[in-house]
Amino acid sequence: MESKGHRRTRVIGTAVAAVTALALGGGGIFLVTGDASAGSGAQADPSPQAGSQKLATIDCPDVAEQLSQVPERARPAVDAQLAQLDTQVADAYERWAAWGAEAGQQRAESVLKPLANQRRTTIDKIATAVDRLAERPSGLASMAPCTLKQDTAAAPAAGAQVQAQDSEQQTGGEQQGDGQQQGTGQQQGTGQQQGTGQQQTSGPRRADFVDIRRVRPNVTKPQARRNASLGTFSSRCGRNENKHFNPDNVIVAPGVGNGAHHMHDYVGNLDTDAFSSNEGLAAAGTTCTNGDRSTHYWPVLRLRNGQREADANAPGGGQDGNIGKILQPASVKLTFKGSPVGKVTAMPRFLRIITGDAKAFTNGPANANASWSCTGFENRQLKNKYPICPRGSRVVRTFNFQSCWDGSNIDSANHRTHVAFAGRDGSCSAGFTAIPQLVQRITYNVPAGSVFAVDSFPEQLHQPVTDHGDFINVMSDRLMSKAVSCINAGRTCG
Repeated sequence: MESKGHRRTRVIGTAVAAVTALALGGGGIFLVTGDASAGSGAQADPSPQAGSQKLATIDCPDVAEQLSQVPERARPAVDAQLAQLDTQVADAYERWAAWGAEAGQQRAESVLKPLANQRRTTIDKIATAVDRLAERPSGLASMAPCTLKQDTAAAPAAGAQVQAQDSEQQTGGEQQGDGQQQGTGQQQGTGQQQGTGQQQTSGPRRADFVDIRRVRPNVTKPQARRNASLGTFSSRCGRNENKHFNPDNVIVAPGVGNGAHHMHDYVGNLDTDAFSSNEGLAAAGTTCTNGDRSTHYWPVLRLRNGQREADANAPGGGQDGNIGKILQPASVKLTFKGSPVGKVTAMPRFLRIITGDAKAFTNGPANANASWSCTGFENRQLKNKYPICPRGSRVVRTFNFQSCWDGSNIDSANHRTHVAFAGRDGSCSAGFTAIPQLVQRITYNVPAGSVFAVDSFPEQLHQPVTDHGDFINVMSDRLMSKAVSCINAGRTCG
């Protein structure tokens, strides 16, 4: 868990020039600055070549990150109140943004003080819900106040382009120790606004993209031991051809519509939304050819090309700052792998696993785990950058799930502590047992030079580090037994 110092933020723009363009985005009003010399009615240019904008954020502590121990019977009430906290903060952003360039510290206080009072009441309800069944959590009251925080960022416009230069012309940028590229200099923007009516002040930024050819190989694998389980089992569940989308998250926010504030792609179970029950999932149909009713979902990927999607005015879509054309995956591969140090045991039915952190941009990278790459270059994985792929190469998102289970729980209060990642040598820590490791691999045909971004909570600025995958195991016991036998025997099945 992250410390109380980690906070959730959501960015809204404030004017720094004479002309200001208003646009709805991220569930509030975003202000994009223009230049008075451009003439009346001039469009702002938040392209990669535009200057930085002065942005203001309302910065609130993430209460959910502190709730590691919540009795199971108290979780529905707690989840509902956590969703209420998100609504309160969103309303406060909209009020603050409406004042624009005239908003000073006094105006900020007129938003922050009522917000703190609202949060204090809601946080008390959370503590009371836990207190009825267990020890009352301490320290939550101190998380009610929020602050105003200044930041700067330059975001590419809808219709802007990012381009990979020829390798001999690439300059600038330093390589991180983990092989991730930090510098830029290879992205170019057209600076053209396509008239969506929405300015992309919430990202992605020019610095969020890197030419995959500039990234050093950084993938290592533990050495397999004599008793390793080296088989694989795959489920073929399609590419969401039936357009199963919603902005819910039945794992994190069960019973809460638009609990994710971003749109998810679904394959597998046809019943999955915020209100799904285990019984409903077990009885539902599936897109998987082997009868696997498991639920697989992840945030959609969008082209920021100025095209309006069907959800442009809907929760999880345009109302939450997620705009642009949704890209259908070119391929989806769902594979269960074994352990390099021993045999695996069956997953329990209805086990829930989340890999990555949808709030990693503000929470910090401790739980970030999604990987970005390009076909032909998958020995080079990025955590905090979007890849610019050479022509003919597809963008690849890979989610490697936790492969160690505590042996008793199908979920936990923070949706993390009941499962864990194996150590560097592939072994599970004491108290955990090895289960098949799910790997979700999704590829996309992204037009050359296109700006694209993953859907995210509005405050996460569509950062690639926030990408994440979700899974609920709804395999029958018979199918899971077949998968485990296949993996432990070293066969390739499915």
